Amino acid sequence: MKNVQSETKKVPNWITFLLAIACGVIVANLYYAQPLIGPISVDTHLSLASAGLIVTLTQIGYVLGLLFIVPLSDLIENRRLVVSALAVVICALIAAPLAHNALFFLIAAMFIGLGSVSAQILVPYAAHLATEEQRGQVVGNVMSGLLLGIMLARPIASFVTDLWGWQAVFALSAAITAILAVLLTFVLPERKPLPGLKYSELLSSLWSLFKTKAILRRRSLYQACLFGAFSLFWTVVPLSLANDFHLSQQGIALFALAGVAGAIAAPIAGRLADKGWTNLLTGVAIGIAALSFLLTHLFESQSTLSLAAFVVAAITLDMAVSGNLVLGQRAIYSLGSEIRGRVNGVFMAVFFIGGAIGSAAGGWAYAYGGWMLASILGLSMPVAAFLYYCTEKNN
Repeated sequence: MKNVQSETKKVPNWITFLLAIACGVIVANLYYAQPLIGPISVDTHLSLASAGLIVTLTQIGYVLGLLFIVPLSDLIENRRLVVSALAVVICALIAAPLAHNALFFLIAAMFIGLGSVSAQILVPYAAHLATEEQRGQVVGNVMSGLLLGIMLARPIASFVTDLWGWQAVFALSAAITAILAVLLTFVLPERKPLPGLKYSELLSSLWSLFKTKAILRRRSLYQACLFGAFSLFWTVVPLSLANDFHLSQQGIALFALAGVAGAIAAPIAGRLADKGWTNLLTGVAIGIAALSFLLTHLFESQSTLSLAAFVVAAITLDMAVSGNLVLGQRAIYSLGSEIRGRVNGVFMAVFFIGGAIGSAAGGWAYAYGGWMLASILGLSMPVAAFLYYCTEKNN
């Protein structure tokens, strides 16, 4: 198939659609386990205090992939790199449901995260395929698929678990990902990067970018705090819904489905950012994230009104995190196209570290202090982001 060395042709709609689906399918693997940590921890004999590691190890694997695999997209033919990473995901997805102890499952979870960075290779790949005049539209459409995968992963996992058990979630995803890998192999055009920096030079430049680019540093840390709160919430809430509100796995799935409404913030934030409202909207997003945790304490514990407040909090927290993600990406992409891939990798790695910390802290906090302690920790993260935001000039 013809190599993509220039950007003279418009990207066919069906390729954009395929890339959007691919990103959604791949990134969903990072979130399937979040509503399932209860049944998974029981079957793998993992203690409640350590249950957050199920999500944490997946996110740590993703961070490692962002730092060490994604930079290879500037050196290795992209289609081959994506399919190779997907092979890692498929093997890990097959291994996960076969796990009979915690260590085996946690190792599989880490490799699921490691290989899922293929989604972060496909997004800039889409930008390379597109002409200058359609690049924003193409990348926006692909990112929509990625965000939809994030939002739908939790309810899908809960529904499938309710029908066939949590093992079926990973088995089905392995089959779907395998079909996707074959399809991408035969359909996507090749993209061979032009000769440039060596791999060691690319890796060493990552820290330099974070240290010298104030916009990258700020946007990464803002999103790390918000994503840490987000990961804590979605790690702990399934446990709280089952233990405190006595919801079934199907009820948890319906709850998670409500969070999908938060995705509407992303395109709205993007349009308003184009009008120069990035700094103001950042403060709004941070404030909404903090208020989401406070909202869960408005009504009597375990009451119907309390459950309704949790639903609203899930929606507003998802809105805050997805909206701030778009604001952050728009800001860091202004740093220049020649460093865009590395800048995106650093940004994603830093905020996923925040997510890993949130997941681990959430499981521990719920085990020792219930939702009260977990929510205090969750609230502290956007509060920390707001204090840092107050030091930014020209707010």
